[in-house]
Amino acid sequence: MEISGSVALVTGGASGIGAAVARQLAEAGATVVVADVQDEKGEALAEEIGGAFAHVDVTDTNQITAAVDQAAALGELRVLVNSAGIGPAARTVGRDGTYESAHDLELYKRVIAINLIGTFDMTRIAGTAMSRFEPLASGERGAIVNMASVAAFDGQIGQAAYSSSKGGIVGMTLPVARDLAAIGVRVNTVAPGLIDTPIYGEGEKAEEFKTRLGESVLFPRRLGTPDELASMVLECLRNSYMNGAVVRVDGGIRMPPK
Repeated sequence: MEISGSVALVTGGASGIGAAVARQLAEAGATVVVADVQDEKGEALAEEIGGAFAHVDVTDTNQITAAVDQAAALGELRVLVNSAGIGPAARTVGRDGTYESAHDLELYKRVIAINLIGTFDMTRIAGTAMSRFEPLASGERGAIVNMASVAAFDGQIGQAAYSSSKGGIVGMTLPVARDLAAIGVRVNTVAPGLIDTPIYGEGEKAEEFKTRLGESVLFPRRLGTPDELASMVLECLRNSYMNGAVVRVDGGIRMPPK
């Protein structure tokens, strides 16, 4: 699918993988709407790439709908990338045997609400908007890429909530792709491994930690870069025969229990 001339909406687009995707989409000729809760970063990036910013908490359907309407008003909304997410860690059962020390249920619900339900909510609303545009010469009306994680398959200790949410994204990829085939919209999922994003912090100690972490990767023995993830996202968007697929981008890593 041709990206140039289209409008693209990227959730979680103000930083990390989402920002790398937004930049590469802009370089490919798309008008990008950066959707995030980080207003200052999002507005700065939108200005940098000649796009627009939308404040979006993906747990709020009204904000999702407003962002989709904003994107559709700029032109033909053909691209959606769902990259918004959080990943707090907590064990299912605490060490002291009290009910109070068990995994906080509200935290679990929040991770599911942002990572999984937010992805689906944005997909159903943006997909509806895409269905209103005329199909391209290829018959496509658009393409959607969701961001999962290798934790969907190799969840570690403390990742019950995160792995549940990302496993849900993997699980809905094919059925949603089947649903949206009727309107000519493809759906794929990218599952990153260990990616060098601000989550690891900055400074000498952070760099030492990332180096040690990278040694667990099969090859190359380093963390991946946001640009490497973004390039796979763009391939999923461009390649019209990519549909209903989940692609690991992880250097061959299989995560240990901890």
